[in-house]
Amino acid sequence: MKKLILFLSVVAFFSQAISSQVQEYDIVVYGGTSAGIMAAVQSSRLNKSVILIHPGEHIGGMTSSGLSCADTDQHTLIGGVTREFFANVRRYYQNDAAWPFEAKRPIKDRNGKLKSDVKTMWVFEPRVAEGIFKAMIKTAKVPVVLNERLDLANGVEKEGKEILQIHMESGNIYKARVFIDATYEGDLMAGAGVSYTVGRESNALYGETLNGIRPVIADSHVHIDPYVIKGDPESGFLPRVYPNAGGSDGEADQGVQAYTYRLCLTDVPENRVMIEKPIDYDESEYEILFRAVESRVHRFFKTCPLPNRKADCNNTGIVSIDYIGKSWEWTEADHAKRQEIAYAHQKWQRGLLWTLQNHPRIPPSIKKIYAPWGLAKDEFIKNNHWPYELYVREARRMVSSTIITEHTALGKKEVKDGVGLATYAIDSHNAKYYVNSKQEVALEGGIYVKISDSFPISYGALVPKKGECQNLIVPVCLSATHVGYAPIRMEPTFMVLGQSAATAAALSIDLALSVQDLPYALLKSQLLRDGQVLEVP
Repeated sequence: MKKLILFLSVVAFFSQAISSQVQEYDIVVYGGTSAGIMAAVQSSRLNKSVILIHPGEHIGGMTSSGLSCADTDQHTLIGGVTREFFANVRRYYQNDAAWPFEAKRPIKDRNGKLKSDVKTMWVFEPRVAEGIFKAMIKTAKVPVVLNERLDLANGVEKEGKEILQIHMESGNIYKARVFIDATYEGDLMAGAGVSYTVGRESNALYGETLNGIRPVIADSHVHIDPYVIKGDPESGFLPRVYPNAGGSDGEADQGVQAYTYRLCLTDVPENRVMIEKPIDYDESEYEILFRAVESRVHRFFKTCPLPNRKADCNNTGIVSIDYIGKSWEWTEADHAKRQEIAYAHQKWQRGLLWTLQNHPRIPPSIKKIYAPWGLAKDEFIKNNHWPYELYVREARRMVSSTIITEHTALGKKEVKDGVGLATYAIDSHNAKYYVNSKQEVALEGGIYVKISDSFPISYGALVPKKGECQNLIVPVCLSATHVGYAPIRMEPTFMVLGQSAATAAALSIDLALSVQDLPYALLKSQLLRDGQVLEVP
């Protein structure tokens, strides 16, 4: 009898385990980025069963991982659920208790001081952003699974032209009628066999002028010798310096713009953790920094002020927090390799800050500039105050029937199916260091071109070619060239596209249509009802 009871208990246990492995929803959102959160919230509001699956431990992507100065040049063109988020930010900071380290004050963002009737705020602390995201998810009653990573090798199971279900490293399986890939890397998209590209197209491919290999005009006063022993080519090159640009101007290559961690720094002693010298500090990595100092460079990162005397730390100049040249392998790497790459970036940045504050080859005048800054003690507490996510500025880009190019960004191509607006400049960080014709270190890959006006982002760029996958929407790694992607790759824009992707998914389910066959007029009508801004006034 006891054996029978034991046998039945074992059978019941395994039956329960097997049944609990397969979960089915109307919509599965993979990627707890800011876009993924907006997609999940909107899916729930449209009465669809939805789950948000995130490969990491903290949701919010870069918006809650240090990118605290929202990248938009026209905040009035950001609407819908995304605008709710920024309204929630403002509401939080209206409370005096939200300002423990300074008196409550207005803080300018990149648009300057907003008018009093604009009920939003576009700068914030990372922990505040994460808290608001969690509250929005909780209110929408969206289940969230953390630390659940897609099996990159065999994780996407298709039936014909549709994704049937996705398999995770944990063994869990998720079914859905529509899937949304909201990751920065496009892992689900790639697993589904959707066409994509990595790197930079040639200018010739789409008739562009800003694509491909792109040497940057150097500052006339910056002269950095590229060789280990100055003036001696036989001694080899400094770390991360290529012997040449890799090709002619405008040629295609596999170059990916630099990644970084957006550090949250503070100068408040009681809330500051100073950065110590890394155990595996390699002084040779910073020779390029020392030589920049010798060439009278004195600015090595810039800061955007945040509440409570904190700052969002960003890249600037020839040597800064970008780990230039070390982002190229990320996209196609497995999870373990990505962790190695992320650690290498962290090591570079920790070493950079320690060097600027402590190294004897750094002049006192420069040390004085950077001495006050340390990591914020009340941020990223579970990660030793270091941001949770590496800033993956660009990875895969889908190649669909609609491709956003430089011509779209510059207003030379009409878009009739917009699902959101790109509100930033054509902005790409550098891809590599190389030795120029003057035998000096130069930068390659940087772009910053103001666009005359915001432009609509085509719905067609969010969906794969119909023959490849009919129930997948990709709001982050959408279909665009390297240049076309540059003004889109901003967190508020991703958030807007996340909402639009979920709206399209819900309508496609209601009408039993592929995501490609969804009538745009119906999609536009629903987006406008939900507050999205689709046209420039």
